[in-house]
Amino acid sequence: MSRAVTLKQNSEFHRAYGRGKVKASPKLVTYAVKNRGMGCRTGITAAKKLGSAVERNRCRRIIRAAFSSISSQCSGNWDIVFVARFKTKNAKSTDLTPIMLEHLTELGVIRNRAEADF
Repeated sequence: MSRAVTLKQNSEFHRAYGRGKVKASPKLVTYAVKNRGMGCRTGITAAKKLGSAVERNRCRRIIRAAFSSISSQCSGNWDIVFVARFKTKNAKSTDLTPIMLEHLTELGVIRNRAEADF
C-alpha cells in the first residue's frame, strides 16, 4: 500500500485557498483546485483556536482516516485542502466521510456514479 501524496509547501496551500473552489459545513471546509498532472494530493490544516496540539492532531487524524476510505474514488489531478473546524473535535471519521463525499462530488473531484454510467 502506497502512502498518500500530501501538500507540504505554504505556496501550495495558498494556491488552493486563492484559486480553488470551496465548500463548507459546520464540521469541515474543503478547498479543491486542479493541478498539473501530479495526481490527487491532500493537505490538512487545523488552527490553534481549535485547542491544544493533542486536539489539533486528533482532528487531522480523523480527517485523514475519513479521506482514506474515499480516496480511491478521486478522479483526475487535484490539490485538496481540508480545514478542521471546532465541531471536528467531537466527530468521528465515519461522521466526516459523507460530508467529505458530498463536498468532493459538488467540487467535481469525484464524479457522480449516475454520470459515470453514461
